[in-house]
Amino acid sequence: MNAPLDTAPKADTTVASAPVIRARGLRKAYKNKLALDDAAFDIPAGRIIGLIGPNGAGKTTALKAILGLIPYQGELTVLGRDPCTQRDELMRDVCFIADVAVLPRWIRVREAIDFVAGVHPRFDRARCERFLAGTQLKPQMRVREMSKGMIVQLHLALVMAIDAKLLVLDEPTLGLDILYRKQFYQRLLEDYFDEEKTILVTTHQVEEIEHILTDVMFIQNGKVVLDTEMDTLGERFVEVLVNPDQAEQARALGPLDERALPFGKTVMLFDGVPAERLSSLGETRTPGLADLFVATMKGTYA
Repeated sequence: MNAPLDTAPKADTTVASAPVIRARGLRKAYKNKLALDDAAFDIPAGRIIGLIGPNGAGKTTALKAILGLIPYQGELTVLGRDPCTQRDELMRDVCFIADVAVLPRWIRVREAIDFVAGVHPRFDRARCERFLAGTQLKPQMRVREMSKGMIVQLHLALVMAIDAKLLVLDEPTLGLDILYRKQFYQRLLEDYFDEEKTILVTTHQVEEIEHILTDVMFIQNGKVVLDTEMDTLGERFVEVLVNPDQAEQARALGPLDERALPFGKTVMLFDGVPAERLSSLGETRTPGLADLFVATMKGTYA
C-alpha cells in the first residue's frame, strides 16, 4: 500500500442541522488492546452508513460508545446528547438490534409485541400489527414454531413500528441464509427508511449491503481509515488491469494496492488519480466495495 486514504470527517457544505453522531478523538482502551484510537467522524441525518471492518477492528466498541453502554475518552454526541450522561433520554430516539436470531424460542408473537411496547416509548402497536397482517404470523405463535423467514418478519415488524431517529444494527442478519438477508435489508429500505431517519449498520457481508448504503466507513485497528459517500467512490477510486509493459509506469503513479493475475497482468487500485490518466495503462473500472475493503485491510491479519 503506497497511498494513504483520506480519513478526515467530511465537511458540511450545506446549511444543515448538527450531525446525528459526532465523534472527535474517540478512544477506548481495554487491558491488552486499544479498541478505539483517536477515531473521528460525522454522521448526518437521513443517511444509511455502513461501518465495516475486520474482527477486532473496533466496530462493536464504537457502537457501544454511541449507545452509552461503555465509558470512553474524547468527544461524542448522539442526537445532540452525551450518550453516557443522557442515555435514558437518548434511547427514546434510538433503536438497537443485534442478531435477528436472538429472540427467545419460548416467546409468542403477542408477548414480543407487548415487551417492545413496554420498553420503547416510540413503539406503534397498530403499525406493527398492520405489518404482521401481511404475513403468516399469528399472535399465539412461538418463535420455536417459526421458520427463519418468519423470525425475520417478526423482527422487521418490531423494528419498523419504532419511530426512532437513529437505528443501529450490529450484524443484524448473522446466521441467516442469503434469501432472508436480502429480504431483511430490502424491507428495511422500502418500509422503514426515510429522510428523517438514520441507519448505522455493521456487517461482514459487504456485497449484500453495498446497494443500500449512502455512506461507508472502514475501521481498522480502532481508527477510521475511510469515510466517504458511496456516490464519490467512482470519482475517487479506479482499478486498472495493467498491461505487463505498462506496470512500472503505473507504479510510478502510486497505486493504493496491486494484485497479480495470470499471464503477467496486474490489477492496480488508485485513489485520486484521474481515470483519463489511467486509461492508457489498461482497462479501467470502478472497484466494488468488497475489493476496496480487501485492499485497505491488507496486512490486518499479518
